[in-house]
Order: sequence, then structure tokens, then C-alpha cells
Amino acid sequence: MVPFSFAGHDFLALPEAALFWPAHSALLVADLHFEKASWFSRFGQFLPPHDSQATLDIIETLVERTGASAVWSLGDSFHDADGAARLSPQVRERLTALTARLDWLWITGNHDAGMAQTPGGRRMVEAEVGGIWLRHEADPMDPRPEISGHFHPKLRLSLRGRHVSRRCFVGSSSKLILPALGALTGGLDAGHGEIRRAVGPGATALVPVADRMLRFPLR
Repeated sequence: MVPFSFAGHDFLALPEAALFWPAHSALLVADLHFEKASWFSRFGQFLPPHDSQATLDIIETLVERTGASAVWSLGDSFHDADGAARLSPQVRERLTALTARLDWLWITGNHDAGMAQTPGGRRMVEAEVGGIWLRHEADPMDPRPEISGHFHPKLRLSLRGRHVSRRCFVGSSSKLILPALGALTGGLDAGHGEIRRAVGPGATALVPVADRMLRFPLR
């Protein structure tokens, strides 16, 4: 876990594509896309079917490691509005137990808008905590500090003839975009124009490694 400051608050960035906010004992995650594989299977495209289980394994591990008492999921937690209904009984039971034990907040994303119900927790379009807005997609017109997801940023580099791709955070003085945590989520190049437009001037790719944060200015 790498100490990281944003908008006057102290966080810990996790290499597993999550953010821990010690002051609120909260684990922030984005773009879980539960039941993505089952959605694609309905159209004849078969992906490894255990994506929800694998994603939940990561969340449970991070909750235990950080001692979090809250999980705030920043949208697209399910791949579609019917995703929660397709959870296997085992995954549903585990997820329901977690949401009952923790302060679990589901921020609505574009994929899971219109969902009838979630396995526990509470749902909001956006939330404000300590002067920072939590939402699914960054609002470039809002000058207030915000933490969001949506873009699945990945840093892609060419090193000594090898192409390297790694999930990353993208931040500026007032914006912070989390990488996607979901097991089957892809990624958009951190330097893509849509990400830089959303983050604004000073956009930087942030990669937590061991005990330090690697920073790559995006131009």
C-alpha cells in the first residue's frame, strides 16, 4: 500500500486497483462488472465463467488486508441491469454477507443503471465525503474534487523492445480516476483524449509499486 495525497486527504493506493481511505476506513473500488461473462454467453461468446467469484475474492482479500469497515463501489459494479439476478447462489451468499457486515455503497454507473435491486448495501447516483465527490464518470465541468471510475485506465509503455500494460490511476489536482478492478475488464490507454479531457490539465498516470508511486505525465 502506497501513501498518496489527494484534495487534502491521505489515502493508500493498492496495486490491485483499489484505494483505501484510512480516515473513513473505506475501500474504494470501481468497475467490478460482476457477471460480465454470463452476459456475453447469452450472445454465444464464451468467457471464463468465474469472473464474479474472482472479483469477489480480490475484494474480500483487500477488506481483510486493510481492515476496511466500508466498501464504496464507484459504478458499473454489475455488467448490466440484470447482472445481480444472474449471480450464482454461492457468490450471492458471499456478497450479501459482505454488504451486511460493511457500509457498502453502490454508486450507479452507465452499465448498471436501471437495476431493480442489489444484494444488500445502499445505492446513490453520487455522494460527497469530506469535500470529495464520488461518482461514476468524471465531470470535466465540475471544479470540485472528485473520485470516479468508468474509463478503466491502463498505462502502456514500450521498454527495451517489450510492450508493457498495467492498470493505473489517473489524476490531477482535482480529479482522480480509479482503474477497473473487475476480473474481465479491459482498459483504455491512460493517454487517450477522453481521459485527458475528463481529468484536465496536469493529467498524470499513477502506478503504485511496492512502497512508492510511479508518476507518468500524460501529454
